[in-house]
Amino acid sequence: MQRSHPHIKNLSDLLAYEAELDSSICGISLANDGETRLAVQGAHDPTPSPYFVLEQLLAHLDLTDQSHLLDVGSGTGRVMAYFLYRGFAGQATGIELDPDLASATRAWTASHPNLHMLQGSVLDIDLSPYTDFYLFNPFAPHVLQRFIPALEEQLTHPCTLIHMSDNGDTWQYVGRSGWTELASGSFQYYRTDRGQNIEVYDCPQHYTIWRYEPNDR
Repeated sequence: MQRSHPHIKNLSDLLAYEAELDSSICGISLANDGETRLAVQGAHDPTPSPYFVLEQLLAHLDLTDQSHLLDVGSGTGRVMAYFLYRGFAGQATGIELDPDLASATRAWTASHPNLHMLQGSVLDIDLSPYTDFYLFNPFAPHVLQRFIPALEEQLTHPCTLIHMSDNGDTWQYVGRSGWTELASGSFQYYRTDRGQNIEVYDCPQHYTIWRYEPNDR
């Protein structure tokens, strides 16, 4: 359930609140409206997930001391900032293709021993250490078509995966052995404490929460 803040009455208020929260957590604003320079490699524009979205989506994860969350296409590191803000157990790692974004994120995460920042393609790293995955429209469908089999091949333990995008990319997971849908929905608006809807996205961002059990393959 979304927690509303009485002072938020429009989109500008919401963005200001997020910038203040960013600054209190990591000392800088994590907002990013830029376009990717790496579209030819399948990357999508870096778009930080709003805190109210993370509040609802990451509630589906059972993070313990043994958990390790991977944010795929982590951009400026908003997911890791929320991880710190909530004081989650375990570790969180971001991986980002853009070297400039990765460098900027590494600069503020370096002082936190439970946060890690990688630069490169998620297709080139070992996925086996991770127990949870977060994907907010990080790359084109043809990259996702390679990522899912790589995850299936490398993981020997169950994982929970959150995937959100314009179309949800649900079809990429449906029918695959070992995958179970836990929840689904969409975000487009922030609802104020007065019941008013503030448009955050031009169109709904559909999400699905998945549980992957390797033994069910």
